[in-house]
Amino acid sequence: MKDNRKFGIILPIILVSYFIILLDNSVVFTSTVSIANELNMNAHMIAWITNMYALMFGSLLLLGGRLGDLYGRKRIFLIGLIIFSIGSLMVGIAPSGGFLIGMRALQGVGSAILAPTSLALLLDNYTGQQRSQAIAYYGVTAGLGASVGLIVGGLITTFYSWRLGFLINVPIGVALIIMTIMFIPSRAPKSKQQLDYLGSFLSVIGFLALVYSIDGSIYKLPALIVAIIFLGAFILREAKTNHPVMPLKLFTDSERLSAYVARFFYIGVMISYFFLVPQVLQKYYGFTPLMAAVGFMPETIPQFIFGYVQSKAAQHFKNSTILVFGTFVTLIGVALAFIIGLKAGYWMGVALPMVVIGIGQGFSFGPLTASGVANTSDDIAGAASSAVNVFHQIGSSVVLSSVIALTANFHPVLNATIIKRLL
Repeated sequence: MKDNRKFGIILPIILVSYFIILLDNSVVFTSTVSIANELNMNAHMIAWITNMYALMFGSLLLLGGRLGDLYGRKRIFLIGLIIFSIGSLMVGIAPSGGFLIGMRALQGVGSAILAPTSLALLLDNYTGQQRSQAIAYYGVTAGLGASVGLIVGGLITTFYSWRLGFLINVPIGVALIIMTIMFIPSRAPKSKQQLDYLGSFLSVIGFLALVYSIDGSIYKLPALIVAIIFLGAFILREAKTNHPVMPLKLFTDSERLSAYVARFFYIGVMISYFFLVPQVLQKYYGFTPLMAAVGFMPETIPQFIFGYVQSKAAQHFKNSTILVFGTFVTLIGVALAFIIGLKAGYWMGVALPMVVIGIGQGFSFGPLTASGVANTSDDIAGAASSAVNVFHQIGSSVVLSSVIALTANFHPVLNATIIKRLL
């Protein structure tokens, strides 16, 4: 595809599919109180609404991306859409907290297929400067999916029910399935290798055990030992097999490796921020879910604006330069939130730092994505896309689980004093 052509319908399909899976990772944050009250869920179960989704999402990403490489990305993308849509329907009609958490796991399976396959489809269909711009939009979507989810959750909870936040994915999913069949071209698989079943098994168990060792209620030390053993065995397996799920050559490129590590910590901090702040607004300031949703606008609007600015700046500045600038600005915003504190009131203590954080996010998400898939050949594009999303989801799950573990013993939801100290 030449650079002077328009993006067409393929890019919107990719961006919308990626947007809804990330939106569902944060839509529960401003709906947490309502969900807990309706389904009689305690603090530990509330945490697993988010963690189960992120856990399944992160632990199956490597397999999801590799399936696209081996069996065709359009076919695997469609399977992911179907699973995610069914999971969304089941969450929306959940009769109990346990059932909801189980269906969040099913959503996570669909997301684990969709996220890497969508990015790989982008790499398949766009080249040159057009690809760079498309990746920038993909990166902006990664940030907006989280922050807009907070707003959508608050609006829906106030005017109707938190359930609509999940049920709305069903017609969107059906529309995406139809458009994918009609408009995304079928291509032969990029790789002729076989699926590494043993490596897939080792990675899934290793990542599952890792997150459980942080957020689980019992047998946490044994879970950590299991995680170390299985992830260690997974790395050894990938170094020796001829058809790895995660080719270790992904990490031989310094740009990609730096992007993966940066994404792990950056996303972890941001998801924890998105989890804590809506509860702060409701518990400390007495905001309703709607007010909490509107209260996130000072972060969402700058993120959208400066994400667009970043996509244009990418044509004139090095990716690394933009990324360093974006992360530095984000750090300033987080530091302001901590230094000013909640006693200064919403506008100074929350809104002002949000503006700075939103600017930083706008400049950070695109470069993090672009660097994560830089310098990759076609046959490992899916694996590289998986790695981007693995570090995204595992980072969010590990850091958020650590925050939950530090605060869960103080209050059934979250103790306002502890939150204040964290912020």
